[in-house]
Amino acid sequence: MQTTDIRRPSRASGRDLTPLLAGAASAVGGCGALLALTGSDSPLRAPLTLFFLLAAPAAGIAAALRGFDPFARALASLAGSVVLNMLVAQGMLATHRWSARGGVTAVAVISVLILLPVLLRRRRTAKGQDA
Repeated sequence: MQTTDIRRPSRASGRDLTPLLAGAASAVGGCGALLALTGSDSPLRAPLTLFFLLAAPAAGIAAALRGFDPFARALASLAGSVVLNMLVAQGMLATHRWSARGGVTAVAVISVLILLPVLLRRRRTAKGQDA
């Protein structure tokens, strides 16, 4: 009986595109938020804003779900992002305060609030390891 060995490409080869893709996604999301907040008439406004509204909360939730395997983490963070957007829209409609700028601002603030404890925890553990 023959055993096959599956080899994964080494990350030390310099071909890891994760930071590049994360930077590109951040730039695209930032442009979407900027276009929505300035009220631009660009045809890219709707798709880039939608990308921001899905990616910003998903990034915060994915950072908080560090122990999950990658597929479960992506699925849970995307589902959480949709739920967060729906809750923001529901709350704004219920209070008769709906606006696109307000929605983008609310999602951005909530996304930062989700990500902030994760960043503080990482910073605290990094300081504990340095000491």
